[in-house]
Amino acid sequence: MQLQDPHPLPAAMRAWVLDELQRIEAEHEVTVLYACESGSRAWGFASPDSDFDVRFVYVPRTEWYLRVDEPRDVIERPLTDELDISGWELRKALRLMRGANPSLLEWLGSPLVYRADPQALASLRELGQAFYSPRAVRHHYLSMARKNLRGYLLGDTVRLKKYLYVIRPLLAVRWIDQGLGMPPTAFGELLAATVDEPPLLAAIEALLAVKRRSGEAVEGPRDPVLHGFIEAQLARAEGVQAPAPARGDSALLDALLRETVLRRAQAPLQ
Repeated sequence: MQLQDPHPLPAAMRAWVLDELQRIEAEHEVTVLYACESGSRAWGFASPDSDFDVRFVYVPRTEWYLRVDEPRDVIERPLTDELDISGWELRKALRLMRGANPSLLEWLGSPLVYRADPQALASLRELGQAFYSPRAVRHHYLSMARKNLRGYLLGDTVRLKKYLYVIRPLLAVRWIDQGLGMPPTAFGELLAATVDEPPLLAAIEALLAVKRRSGEAVEGPRDPVLHGFIEAQLARAEGVQAPAPARGDSALLDALLRETVLRRAQAPLQ
C-alpha cells in the first residue's frame, strides 16, 4: 500500500510559508519556535485541492509577559483559501500540554516541519510524553469519530473524505487500547500497527486512492466494509476505560517557559 502523500509540500508553498513566518515574527515581535503542517497533509492523505494548515508555537519579547492584563496569546493569519497560518504563544501551549491537548501533540508529531528550534522542540516533545494522558486523548478521538459519523456518514451518499475523519480517530483509539502509547500523527504508521484485516485494508487502500486523486468534496455510496468497521469499533470502545495517567510536574513546564523566554531575551536582535 502506498501511504506517502505524493504532494505534501511543494517548494513554492514552503517558500511562501517561510516568508510569512518571518513576516509574523517582525510584525508581532515574536520568535517562532516550531512550525509544521497539520491536518490531512500531516496525516498523509491530502487531496489535490487540500489547503495548507500551518500551525506554530512562538515566544514573544520578555515585556509581553510583564503586564497586568494578559495579552492575546494567539496569532491567526488566514491568508487565502489555500493557506491558513495560526499559532499559540508558548505559555498557552504549555498550559494545554498540561492537559495532554491532542491537537498540540499532533503538531509536535507532524512529519512535515517548516521550522524548528532544536532545543525547544526536543523539550516540547519530551514534555508531551511526560504529560500524555491516554484517557484524555482517547476521549478526544472517540468524540471526534462519533461527531464526524453523525455529521457526514449517515446518508446513502456520503462525502468520502469523511470516512478518514472517522477511521483515523478510531485507529488512534485502537492504538491506545493496545497499550502502544501516544498515537502517531502519520496515518500510515497508525494503520500499519492497528489493522491486519485484509478486507478492511483493501477498503482503506481504495479510499485513500480516491482521496488522493479527487477533490475534497467528492461523494460516493456508503461502503459496507468501512461502516461495519466503524460500528464495531464504536461498540467495542464503549466498554473500555483507558488508565488514568500519572500527573506530570508543572514545575517542568515553568522551567521551560522561563528558560525559553530568557534565552530569547539574550539573543541578538534580528
